[in-house]
Amino acid sequence: MKYSNVFIESFGYELAPHVVTSEEIEERLKPFFDSVGFGPGQIETLTGIKERRYWNVDHTLGEHAAAAGQKAIDEAGIDPGEIGALTFCGVGQDGFEPATSCSIADKLKIGANAHIYDVKSACLGMVTGMVQVANEIELGNIKAGLVVSCESARQIVDATIDEINIHKNIDFYKDTIATMTGGSGAAAILLTDGTLGNPDTRRHALKGGVVQNATQHHQLCYWRFEQSGMPTDSKVIMRTKAQQVMENGLILAQKTYARFKAEFNLPDNKPDKFIAHQVGEGHHQLFYNTLKLDRKKDFITFPFLGNIGTVSLPITAAIADERGFLSPGDFVGLLGVGSGLNCYMLGVEW
Repeated sequence: MKYSNVFIESFGYELAPHVVTSEEIEERLKPFFDSVGFGPGQIETLTGIKERRYWNVDHTLGEHAAAAGQKAIDEAGIDPGEIGALTFCGVGQDGFEPATSCSIADKLKIGANAHIYDVKSACLGMVTGMVQVANEIELGNIKAGLVVSCESARQIVDATIDEINIHKNIDFYKDTIATMTGGSGAAAILLTDGTLGNPDTRRHALKGGVVQNATQHHQLCYWRFEQSGMPTDSKVIMRTKAQQVMENGLILAQKTYARFKAEFNLPDNKPDKFIAHQVGEGHHQLFYNTLKLDRKKDFITFPFLGNIGTVSLPITAAIADERGFLSPGDFVGLLGVGSGLNCYMLGVEW
């Protein structure tokens, strides 16, 4: 994938209002911790995550995604009627039907001729959405497209805590500890062909990217009904073979990175900066060790936001830009591995 007419025009994001520390989650896991002799600090030690955020109990994903999208539109100064596509890319949705993107498009007053649809690709949803929209812009079909998402971790974390305390089993805990990293947030990325909005805007050129998959590992991490089919009375569960996901994900990331370097003929010192999907400290450190990259080129948000699924990579990029970590002229690599397993790496000239 290579692009010559696609730009990141602006970002928007929403932080969930309720800060939940790893200490608070461990207090709720006390029945299990006491039964197996675990002391405090277990979760932060394993993941590097001090806190994450939750939405109010009564909320919709669409409302927060729309708020993030409105920020991106306002930042760019673009008429929403000029947006030719809006895609919602969350792991979760507000319902099976209609597409969550429909309520968002209505709230943002997106034009009647726009493509409105949802994209599903586990934690790589927003990156996949960027590729879909970028393709439409590069083909000349649209001039602008808005990629949005919102994730909520409260419900699945609460349910999993109850399960852990019932099972009181270390092996079960290993398959569910990854769920404890979950955070909540919303993000938006507005892509354009560079002809809309303020001509003085500092746009970021999306140069292209590569994709690689290893779908033989699709059962290593899942979030689904406990019963098969579409049951009306089944609870929702999440399970992760964290070690196997990490090991196979790193192999996939290596292949993807090598293809990316070759595709864009990059010298050893490029990319200048990296924004990666946010999982946790152990995963992050192994990732940079395996790819033999300087971690000083990396910006992280997982210690205070946790893993926000599809929102993690774009919200990290937005915060990194706000804080001056990403400089004009930087060649920035956006890299993520998602359940499935799928891997994308995109290159952006900042």
